[in-house]
Amino acid sequence: MKEKLAGIVGGLSADYADLRYEENRKTRISFKGDQLVEVATYETSGGHVRAFNAGGKAVASFSDPSRAGSMAEAVAASAAIAGGRRQKPLRLAEAPVITDTFPIRSESDLRSVSFQEKLDLTTHYNRMILGEKEIATVETNYDEFVSRRVFVNSEGTLVEYEIVLANILGFIVSKRGDVMQRVRFAFGGDADFARIRGRDEDLKQRIVFAQQLLDAEPAKAGLFPVILDPSESGLFIHEAFGHLSEADGLQNNPAFREKLQIGAPLGKPILNVYDDPSLPEHPGTYVIDDEGVLGVRTELITEGILSGRLHSRETAAEFGEPLSGNMRAVGETYTPVVRMSNIGMDPGTDTFDDMVASIDHGYYLVGAKGGQTSGDQFTFGAQWGYTIENGKLGSMVRDINMSGELFSTLQRISMVGDQTEGSERGGCGKAGQMNRLSGKDTPPIKIDQVTIGGV
Repeated sequence: MKEKLAGIVGGLSADYADLRYEENRKTRISFKGDQLVEVATYETSGGHVRAFNAGGKAVASFSDPSRAGSMAEAVAASAAIAGGRRQKPLRLAEAPVITDTFPIRSESDLRSVSFQEKLDLTTHYNRMILGEKEIATVETNYDEFVSRRVFVNSEGTLVEYEIVLANILGFIVSKRGDVMQRVRFAFGGDADFARIRGRDEDLKQRIVFAQQLLDAEPAKAGLFPVILDPSESGLFIHEAFGHLSEADGLQNNPAFREKLQIGAPLGKPILNVYDDPSLPEHPGTYVIDDEGVLGVRTELITEGILSGRLHSRETAAEFGEPLSGNMRAVGETYTPVVRMSNIGMDPGTDTFDDMVASIDHGYYLVGAKGGQTSGDQFTFGAQWGYTIENGKLGSMVRDINMSGELFSTLQRISMVGDQTEGSERGGCGKAGQMNRLSGKDTPPIKIDQVTIGGV
């Protein structure tokens, strides 16, 4: 197969062409309440071809391998037509030619675990939650993705690689009277099934939080200093800043390109942000991207100064910056896009107690709950929080979110915790592609002022 694919792209009349072929398997077990609502395994296969020709680009997907050659020829011709209509020809940065195989290896590889064990473990966690008081319902899912991929290009790169990861994840709904609260949980995030087994104590802790939230008061709205726990700081740095470090989003956005020139001051010297696909036991970990480029650690903010960004070969040529290996696709029908791997923040020197002691009247926000960004504006939810009064943690609060403007908020990060914590669940929906390979590794941070939404 791989030699045939290499022959197809090597024989095209194009300046450059590549082809990615995938065999994918998705397994899902899903409970809603006490009902098992889904037990399914889906298998798909197919390919994606790109061509750059005469300054233009074209792409296509196929499911039948016998059509790979004709699709590639059509794409090469379409790229030349597109190039004739472009005022600025597209270019690609030079990349090393790689011929290698990159398998996934794990001591407790989920591919060697029986389906029955996966079903039994998911059932156990679901029953465990439902057996607790004041739990109204639960959704518990086992979510597994296994992908075997071949990538070839017209320059001679020929690689085989794998993606293997699974999570048990869902949410717990507690209820008392008219008050209902929801708390998320997620275990796993790579190929090691051992990270999913034996998580009863972690799950019990999430159940306790769901129960405690029934006694919590809603947060009060206003401007406050806040501490973000690692989950919430990871969400903030991913959504508010990380997507602006992806060069394909800046490529045709002159206003943000002007704001985000390398060397621009973005924060205090304590702020150091990076992207690293090599972090062990993180869902955003990989060796090579879907453009045949090895992933590398990229320093994004160094001592408060913008120092790098994430690239494809196309954007690296556009910006005149180094390759980073961040071009990835979720499946065979998709063109890869530039996206974060594991975004992280270097630990600082501040203890959590010191951070709390520095606040007279504010909040501690815990647990990422999603949100949205628009340009440099952001709004994020927290699963719960705590008041901070006179330098001490106070009562739990619910229904809490924060919003603000990115650049001023980065400048207001005044303390960085001395320990980081990674995420076990990956997820990023950029370009309509929900990518599971998206991790975080961040410390708690203090922000001197944000807008808190509440009552």
